[in-house]
Order: sequence, then C-alpha cells, then structure tokens
Amino acid sequence: MTAKTLTQIVVDRFKPPAQGRAVHWDALVPGFGLRITSNGARSWVVKYRVAGKQVLQTIGSLAQVPRVDDARRLAREAILAAKTGINPVEERRAEEAAAAAEGVTFTEVAARWLREYVERNCSASLARERARIIQHDLLDRWGQRPVRSITKSDVNDLLDDKAARRERPCNGRTSGAGVQSNRTLSLLTALFNWAAGKDQVESNPTAGVRRRVKEEERDRVLDDDEIVRFWGACEELGAPWGTIFQILLLTGQRRSEVGGMKWSELNLEKHEWVIPASRAKNRKVHVVHLSDMVVEIIEQLPRVVGCEWVFSMDLRGPVVWGGKPKARLDALMGNPPEWILHDLRRTATTGMARLGIAPHVVDKILNHTAGTIRGVARVYNRFEYLEERRAALEAWGRFVENLVRPAPSNVVMLRK
Repeated sequence: MTAKTLTQIVVDRFKPPAQGRAVHWDALVPGFGLRITSNGARSWVVKYRVAGKQVLQTIGSLAQVPRVDDARRLAREAILAAKTGINPVEERRAEEAAAAAEGVTFTEVAARWLREYVERNCSASLARERARIIQHDLLDRWGQRPVRSITKSDVNDLLDDKAARRERPCNGRTSGAGVQSNRTLSLLTALFNWAAGKDQVESNPTAGVRRRVKEEERDRVLDDDEIVRFWGACEELGAPWGTIFQILLLTGQRRSEVGGMKWSELNLEKHEWVIPASRAKNRKVHVVHLSDMVVEIIEQLPRVVGCEWVFSMDLRGPVVWGGKPKARLDALMGNPPEWILHDLRRTATTGMARLGIAPHVVDKILNHTAGTIRGVARVYNRFEYLEERRAALEAWGRFVENLVRPAPSNVVMLRK
C-alpha cells in the first residue's frame, strides 16, 4: 500500500478492509502507520529493526491516542530507541510485568505456592506444617506487603526475632528457637525460589542469608532401662497419647503418620498398615508390618462408628500434636535426660541394628528415599524386602516385649 501523509481527515476517511486487516503507512515517518481490521478496530503501529530483527510495535488504539501528531511522536521515540539497541516492545512488557507484580502481596504468592507446589509435591503432613508456619509466623508480618518489596534485610530481621525466643513449646521444650528460625529460612528459600521462577520476584531475598545456629546431628537413643520406664509411663498415660507413643517405638514410623493412622489403612489379619502416598513424606505408598505387640495394642482400642481415624480427639480429624502429652510422659518417666519423640525412631533403628538387621532393610522400614542403597544401585534395585522387613519388626517387637514384660523367674527362694 502506497504511503501517504496521515492527517486527522485522512485517517477518518479510511474504510475497514473486507477481511483481515490493512495498514496505512505514513509518508512523513517511515514505519509509522494506522492498522485497521475488518471489524473496524483501529490502532497505531510502528515497525523498526533491533539487532537486525524486524519488530512491529502497537503504540495504542485510536481511542487511546486519538491525535495523529501524538501517535507520530511516540513512533519516532520508539524508532530512536531501537537505533540504540533497545527493544521498546520487550522493555514495555518488562515494565508492565513489574508493575503488575508490584501489587501482588506476600499473602497471594504464599497461597499460590502452597496450592501449586507444596500440595502437589509434599506429603499432607508437611503441607500442613508449611501452611501453619506461614499463617502463624509470616502473614502478620508481611501479609499485605508487595512481595517484591521484601528484602534481605527484612529476612534477617525476621530470623533474628525468631531465633531470640521460642513462641511455641515443642515436645514440652521451650528451647530450640535457633533451630526453629532455620526451619523458617528453609521454607522462605523454597518459597522465593519458586516465586522467582514464576516472575513474581526479581531475585530471592534469602540468597546469602545464613542460618542462625549450626545444627548438630542428634544421637539420643533411649537405653533399655529408659525403654522400660517409657513403656510404663505410656500405660499410665493411656490412650490416645500413650498408645501413639508405644506404636512410634515399635514401628519406627513418623509421628504424623502414626497420629494420622486410619482404620481403612489397617489389615490386622495380615498384620499390615499401608500408608498412602498422600500421607508419606516421600509421596510413595509405604507398607508397614505390624508386630504381634502392635496388633494387640490396636485391637484394644475402641472403634467409633463414623470416625475414620484410629486416634482422634473430636471424631472429626486426627489428633493435633502439642507439647503437653510429651511433658506428662516425661514426668511419669521421672524426667529423664532431654529427648524428643523423633528419638523413638532412632531408638528403633538402633535396636534393630543391635539385633543384626541389615541397614538396607532398616532403611526400607523407615521409608527413607536416600538410604544405604544409592546411585546406580538405587535406580536398578527396586526390591522392597517385604519379608525381611516383616521379620525385622517382629524381632524388634519381641525384644521390646521381653524388656517391658519379662518372663517370671523360675528360681524359687526357700525359707529357712
């Protein structure tokens, strides 16, 4: 189409094409023109080259820029910018994205992260824990702030406050605030990495932020005398908590998995408990053999019609973990040296090792993703060692039973 000088009168006289769209180019500024579609839509355009690549930019509609002179001026500015190597289209898109993201709050990004990533990739218990930390520790502080406004300094201030004091006791302890702050940092790192990948933030403000304390690997294991005192305290504590603690020791499973146990997951005749992928930490179905002692304990529990959970306080959901039951247990045990519930898992692991159970079998019992079988061997070794796991947990159950229910002595004391 032959170029002609665009004026208000000329522009008004242009008719829509029968189909598709047509561009009427300006004679004063080469590359500037008016695009008209068959449905009558009119918009200003300008074409130019950036680094040898042709770009067609839409300046705006006739309604947005009604005057030809204003549209021509914007076209000239775009052409001049392109000559310096700037791509006005990409620059405007980046500005629009930044402007749009600037208004997105931390609450909105956190909710999207939980919905689109955590709920799809984490176990139900881990998803609940991450949602709890966000709700309790982060939303009051950052909830309504634009997520892009959160800086490394903000992260450091938050972690300093978290490390200074523990707001919630855990397992009856009020220490461990530094470790708690480390958990918060791990969560924020994952959240902001995801947000950066979604162009919600330009960079991760946790980059370079250091953990507040160096965590030392725990090695606490209950000795045989402590196991005996633990068992007696559990029986005195009673259901549900005493029973839960006993099953933790006998199965070596995680507290969220035991606490959330459902009747539908159990087959007491087969001595099996199948933890579904949605509740397992590694998102894989996990079969746990139940020793005779565990089956005996579960069979003594009342089963309430309409309640799907084995352990429930209100019949509407699983038990909610807190520090009070553990504190009562400690008191009944005579306040032994500090230990946490996760140490029961380590106690079971150590106990099975004492009984000669192979490490790779124990790893399968614990449902560890990265265990003793690694690398290429882990890729090709898909054997689950179910029979070995069954034998191991039976042996561990008998060992604990012999400790806490010793057979009566055959020795008869004679009176003088």
